[in-house]
Order: sequence, then C-alpha cells, then structure tokens
Amino acid sequence: MDVKGQGLVGPAGSGSGHFERMIAGVRDYAIYLLSPTGLVRSWNVGAERIKGYAPEEIIGQHFSRFYTEEDRAVDLPERALEIAVREGKFESEGWRVRKDGSRFWAHVVLDSLFDDSGRHVGYAKITRDITAQHEAKQLAEREKALALDARTRENQELLRLFEQAPGFVCFFRGPNHIYQLQNGAHHRLAGFKPIIGKPVREALPELEGQGFFELLDEVYETGRPFVGRAVPLRVDPEAGGQSEARFIDFVYQPIVDDAGAVVGIFSQGNDVSDQVQAQEALKRKQGELEQVLVERTEALASTSRALELAKELHVDNTRLLRLFEQAPGFVCVLRTRDHVIELANAAYRRLTGDRELVGKRVRDALPEVVEQGFIDLLSRVFDTGEPFIGKAVPVMIQPRDGGPLETRFLDFVYQPIAGNDGEVAGIFVQGQDVTVQKLAQDEVERYQTSLEGLVEERTRELEQTQAALQRSQKLEAIGKLTGGIAHDFNNILQVIGGNLQLLCASVAGNETAIKRVDTAASAVERGAKLSSQLLAFARRQPLQPVVTNLAPVVAGMDDMLRRALGESVVMETVLAGGLWNALVDPHQLENVVLNLAINARDAMPDGGKLTIEMSNSMLDDDYVASDADLEPGQYVLLAISDTGTGMTREVMERACDPFFTTKPEGVGTGLGLSMAYGFVKQSGGHFKIYSEVGHGTTIKIYLPRSLEAVVQTTSLAAAPVVGGSETILVVEDDLAVQSTVVEMLRELGYQVLKADNAESALGILQSGLPIDLLFTDVVMPGKLRSPELARRAKALLPGIEVLFTSGYTQNAIVHGGRLDAGVQLLTKPYRREQLARKVRHMLANRKQVALARSRPAVESASPATRLPQTFSVLVVEDHPELRGMALELIRALGHRVKAVASAEEALAAFANDDFDILFTDVGLPGMDGVALSRRLKAERPGLRVIYATGYGQAIGEGADGIGTVLAKPYTLASLNVVLAQFSEAAFKGRAAGGEIE
Repeated sequence: MDVKGQGLVGPAGSGSGHFERMIAGVRDYAIYLLSPTGLVRSWNVGAERIKGYAPEEIIGQHFSRFYTEEDRAVDLPERALEIAVREGKFESEGWRVRKDGSRFWAHVVLDSLFDDSGRHVGYAKITRDITAQHEAKQLAEREKALALDARTRENQELLRLFEQAPGFVCFFRGPNHIYQLQNGAHHRLAGFKPIIGKPVREALPELEGQGFFELLDEVYETGRPFVGRAVPLRVDPEAGGQSEARFIDFVYQPIVDDAGAVVGIFSQGNDVSDQVQAQEALKRKQGELEQVLVERTEALASTSRALELAKELHVDNTRLLRLFEQAPGFVCVLRTRDHVIELANAAYRRLTGDRELVGKRVRDALPEVVEQGFIDLLSRVFDTGEPFIGKAVPVMIQPRDGGPLETRFLDFVYQPIAGNDGEVAGIFVQGQDVTVQKLAQDEVERYQTSLEGLVEERTRELEQTQAALQRSQKLEAIGKLTGGIAHDFNNILQVIGGNLQLLCASVAGNETAIKRVDTAASAVERGAKLSSQLLAFARRQPLQPVVTNLAPVVAGMDDMLRRALGESVVMETVLAGGLWNALVDPHQLENVVLNLAINARDAMPDGGKLTIEMSNSMLDDDYVASDADLEPGQYVLLAISDTGTGMTREVMERACDPFFTTKPEGVGTGLGLSMAYGFVKQSGGHFKIYSEVGHGTTIKIYLPRSLEAVVQTTSLAAAPVVGGSETILVVEDDLAVQSTVVEMLRELGYQVLKADNAESALGILQSGLPIDLLFTDVVMPGKLRSPELARRAKALLPGIEVLFTSGYTQNAIVHGGRLDAGVQLLTKPYRREQLARKVRHMLANRKQVALARSRPAVESASPATRLPQTFSVLVVEDHPELRGMALELIRALGHRVKAVASAEEALAAFANDDFDILFTDVGLPGMDGVALSRRLKAERPGLRVIYATGYGQAIGEGADGIGTVLAKPYTLASLNVVLAQFSEAAFKGRAAGGEIE
C-alpha cells in the first residue's frame, strides 16, 4: 500500500513497500493497515510476535478475529471502526486474542486514513501488549480494596459495639450541642424521638429547668468534665404517653481539637432508676423496721402487754424479713468487732456461691476476700463509725465450691449500726453487682479510645495529604511559571549566544573584542544553567536516563570536586560493597553532586570535612507512608555530609524552595537544592535533609534500583564543524531567534527556508519544494502544533528528517520526564558547533537511508571485487533501513553477516558466536558504538572495528586506534575498500555463507 500526501492511495501490495520497510524493525508494537471494511492489508514483525499469526495467515482476514467472543457479540470491532471514521481516531484498552487462543491485555490505537481528496481509504492500527502493567495495576487495586475492606469491617465492628453498648452514649457538636451520634440505649432513653442533627434545646425541650442545658454550657465553656450520680431525669416519650422520672449516672466529657479548643461533648452513662428505687425502698423498710423495734422495745417495758406485743412483733419481723430477703440488691448485717454474719439475703448468697454464711465470721465464711483488704476496711468502719461507699470495686469471689475465682465489680455501702449505748455494734452492708455495667462501660471507653485514635489517624492522613497536595499545587504553579519563563528566557539567550558566535568571525585578531565576546558568552552559559535549574526543580527538564552505577560517576568527579572544595575542605568517599545499579541521567546526577558539594563548602567557611557515601538501602511501607509519590522497595543511597554550620528547622522546611538561600546577596541563586530535589523526584527517587545547627548537614538521595546491566556511555568529541548544501526549513515564531539560526545555517552552507508558525511551514512543505530537514521549535502559536507538523511533514516527504528545539517542551515530546522514543531534540540555548554536529549527523543518516531506498536489490559482487578472505561480521545499527542495507551490502561482498539493533543485543550475539569484524553506528541508543567497541576489544584484542557514522573522523573520546571510520553515506565500493584494509594474516579463513542464524 502506497502512502502519498496525507493519505493512502493504490490497492494493497502496490507501491514501493516503503511503509513495510519503515516498520520492519518494530518488535514491541503490532503495526498494521486495514481496509475500509476492516480486512488486514499489512503485517509487521511486532504483530507476528504479539498475535502469533504469520503474514500469509492473516492478510486478507477481518481484524475482528483478534477480539474476544464477548466483544464480538456486542459488535465492538464494528463500533471501533465507526468511531475512528467519525472522530478520526479510536483508542481503548481491553482483552485481545492470539492465534493460539490465549488472551493478552492490549492498548489499541486505530487511526482513520484519507487520501488527498478526502476519501476514506482505510485504517492504521497500533496494538501494544501491556498485560504485565494491567495485572500489576489490578493487583494493586485488589490489595487496596482488601485493605479498605478490612478497615471498613473494623469500623463496622466498632460501630456495632457502640450501638449494642448497655449504657447510653451520644455525641454533641458545637456550642449549641447539636446531636451528631447516639446509640440504641440513648434513643430509648430519649423516648425514640428523631433528635440527630438538632440542638439539644430543640430536640428535648422538656429538659428545660432540669439543669442539663446549663451543665452542657458549662462543660463546653470551661473544658472541664462533669460526673453525675443518680441524677433525676424526665423525658416525654414521642407518642405522647405519660412521662416518668428516671435516674441516671452519666459523664459529660469535652472533646478538643489539636489547638485545645472544645469542639463538642461526649456523653456516656447508665439508667440506674431500678437501683435507685430499690435503694429507696430498702431505706424505707429499714426505717420502718427501726421504728417498729423502738416501739416494740418500749412496749415490752409494760409486762402486762408483753405477750401481745411479742406476737405483734413476730408478725412485723416476718414481714420485714420477707422484704429483706427479696431485695434486688445484696444485703447483710454484721455484728461485733469480729464481723459475724447475722443476716444475708438471697442476692448476697448468690453472689458468694450459696455458702453457709450466718453465724460465721467474714474471714472464715469468705476467706478469699481477706487478702483483698476488705477485713481491714470493715474494721476501720467499725472503729471510726464512719460509713464507706465503694463504686465499681473489683472483688475476687469464688462463686462455686472448689471453682476458680471470678472478678466481680460491686457498688456497696458499709453503714455502721449503733447500739443502745450509742457505740457501734455492727455494720449494715448493702450494694449491687454492677459487673455487666462496668464491663460495658470499659468496652465503651475502649471503643471511644479506638475511635479517637481512628480520628487522629484520619486527621493525620488528611493533613499529610493536604500538605502533599499543597506542595504539588505549588510545584505545578511554579512549573507553569518557569515553563513560560524558560521558553522566553532561552529564546533570548539563543539570540544573544548565536549572535556572539557569529560575531567571533568578525572580530578575529582583535584580542580586546574577543575577550569581551568570551565574557558575554560565559554569561549566556550561566543563564542557560539558571534556566536548566528552574526546569529541574519543576521536573520539566528532559532526562535521558540510562542504567548507571554511581560509584564510577562519583569517582570520575574526584578531581573536579577537590578543586571546587579548595584546600581547606577534606573530602572522603565511602563506598559499600556490591553497590546496586540505578536508572538515572548521569550528566544531571553530576550537576546535582557538584551543586551539593559547593553548598557544603559554603557552609564550612573555616574548613571542614565533606563525606560522600554510597550504599544499598531498603525503604519499607512504614517509611514511605509519609510520601505519596514514594514506592517501597530497593534503592541506591547517595549521602553527602558536611561538618558545617547546619540548618535550623525553619531553614530546612524552605531549603528546597526555588530562590531561597541563606547566603549573602549575590553569592548564590537559591536553586542548587531545589534543582537537586526536582531531579531526584523526576527520577522516581526520594530526597531527605538531616541537619543540626553547629554540627553539620547530611543530604540523602535515594534512587530506585535497576536490575539491568550498566550501560556504558561515551561523550562525543567536538568534531570539526562541517556544513553542507542541503535544504533546511526553519520554523520559529521568535523572529530574533529565527534570524540568528537562519544566519548560522547559511554560514554553514545550507539552503535555508523559514516560517513564522506551523501553518506557514505546512504550506511550504505542501509546495513540493525539496526539503531535507525540518528544524522546528516545540512551542508554537496557533492551532497546529509542532508534533502534528512533524507528522504531516513525514507524510508529505517520507525521507525528511525532523529536529526539534526548545527551552521548554511542555510535555509535547517529553513524557514522564523522558524524551519520546525516536525524537531528536536540541535544547536551547545551543552553540553553533552543537547545531552543526547535530544537523550533519542527521543528514548523513538521511543520505544513507536514501541510498538504501533508491538502489536496486543488492546482487553479489563480481569475483574481481571480492576479497580473498571471507569475514564474519556483526552489524549494529538502530535504524531499520540502514541495518538492512548494511546486511545486504556485506553479504553481497561474500561475507557472513548478522545484524542487531543495539549494543546490548550485540553483547548477547558475541556471547553466543564469534565475529571477525564489528560494524557499528556511533550514535546508538543506550550504550554507544565507541563504548561497545572498547568493551569488546578488551575481551577480544584481535577484533577489527568499523565505525559507520555521520559525525566525521573525530567520533569520540577513546576511539583512536580502535577502529576505522566509514563516513555515511557509503557505497558498496567504499565498504569494500575499508574491508580490504584488514590484512589476510589477521584472520582465519571461513566458509562463505549467508546471514548467520
């Protein structure tokens, strides 16, 4: 299928097959085309790997076979096509089916394609297998749901205990005492009236004049609790029935907030009406008995009526003893100093296990109470004549003969009984077993404590969440501000820096002018650093993380750090054994270490010691609970400590704020720590400050561990500035920046077209002019954005290269802090040399691709051009078309060849096979070609290396003497010349063959 203009033309299988070649190397994505009716028209290797169908099995089949039966039953494939046509795009996630019937979770994007006339000609579909991410997300959601369910059950259990508590419980909120909560017992006591949400004066107006309103006001105003015993209460029932007096024991307990202010009142108590009424009845009967005894004693003085009075007294005593026996509370009478039990009612006997008590001393009848202090207490009452009242006193009693002791809680009174001489003759014991009430009250108190703890925990979590939200909002606000500032500021720096570099040629030979230009250029560099630090704090600095071991990075900075610290500061590096790797941008990490070291130096004006420690660390769930962005797990710890002046708590709280500094004016920018903090957070790590005034500061940086092997990187040397004659379209809305860049490129020999916005640039692209490279700012005004402009440029001119530039990417081509795959970016402000090298490299690759597309299929070289030896060659090239071309050319020269896309794949290939020649691009993703060759040469000294590159001869540090440079674009003849340079004696003959399997 041919791609032309903005759409597709021609039937399936026609055209140059350009689309199929472009996607041939994509393995992680299934990319294929559909006809307007949904038939598969093309199939890449990623689709074959993910879905299991070979091209000949699936092309011409309907794409609905990838859907589950459930999705097909509801016509999901047809609806996806309809939405894609109507809206231009359909995107979703869901289960899809492989050839073998297994399912995988897929992220699917379906784009509708149109030709130049607007006719719908089909669809482009991209599918990615994200089963692992989906299952991880589902697992996390299940764990979260289980935790929430457990907490819900706990809360429900607490509420159940609250509701079933035998005592009444309620909660008042605010100075008007609004009912917020009540249990069933309180609802019954309040006459089953709807009181929740109402002030107490409105809910229970009948309490007016009973003193409760005044007590509530006093507790709320003073913050002092109130305890009431047997307080009379009268509440009208809801149904309008007859109200009756009740008696309650209760507590009004004030509830305070974190500031100590009263916000409500917790009320808890028991309805003791039955006990009060029983006690009053007992007192009345006791009074009656005493009166009868007095009367009968006086009557006995009259001998004439002695017998008659005795009979009457017997009748009264029998009646009183019956009341005594049936009293609801326990009662007994003790006589003499030995506390002999004279009377004990049924309740007392039940309490003590139905033992024989009457006539025995307490210590003999109830030996278990002797060591509990009750005998001493009885003796004190007998000696002093003063009563004793006990409330909920724990007593260990043996309720059954030979059974274990049980704890009961008793309310009781020891009341001395006076004899005829006025002296104490015995003790009257009366009370109630309140074990059930006491246990219920303890349960309510435990519930209240748990409830208060739960409220404190929720309050603490809410405060932490609010603090994190406020910091996130502050960071987002600063990020938006710095993004706009960085864009404009970097444009200004680009104009100044670019013109200074152009000015250098004009002032050649004028030392004074050159010195001034260099001074101004240094100021531009400082401004660029300031802008970069702002973006780093706001987490908008494009990162290029690779798997790195921190030890060699820090070791490589040793000389630079010691020079920065000066002679008065001693530096020590402590490295733990077996240090893990981390996924981090090593260049940005170096900036962080240098900034922190300089901060430490400034905190030690009289000298001191700087310690850099690196070790492995585990952060558990408890540690990460205070940081919502931090995940528990394995981290690499980088700690930088000084013996300087230290920080106060107030300074530590603001230390990472941008522009905050304690240094004198003009000494620091206040961005060092903020940049470090932003970089660490953007890298998925954790940043922690420990400091003590007068003792020093330790800054700990935790970076997530990576289980992958270290990726070696080599910084490219400043290659000679080489221009060209190709045509470049510059798209820049800032006219000053545009003018400077255009002049730079024209000075390098390029033909330059320019546009002020994306719409104008699209018009130039559609004009048919031959354009080799599109150089566009990321942030552009108007409806058409730069990424969309780049996509349309690729559709109009398939061979065009696209280079973005910006001081702030605004998430257009950077996501998650990392540059999107396949995107080329030159960050503002850039130097003339950086622009020249980047453009030359991209155009050299373009020429090589064009050569691969234009030449016919490579045929075997003639015997005259073949070398007398056949070599085994490994090609390492990330560009799929260049990789395929190199493979064909080398095979045409009669050599055995295998091709891979990265340095990591190359290392794996060398581990399983042996090769004579490494044929590698320099600018590989991850480990570059120079680092790869150095590593392989160290293991295989006889290995020969060819660098295929667009950088020219000066390709990188450490490459001299390792390999031979083959400049792109190269031909079969130039490749043969390079291979011919290797002597016959250096290799053993090998059997000629095709591609190595």
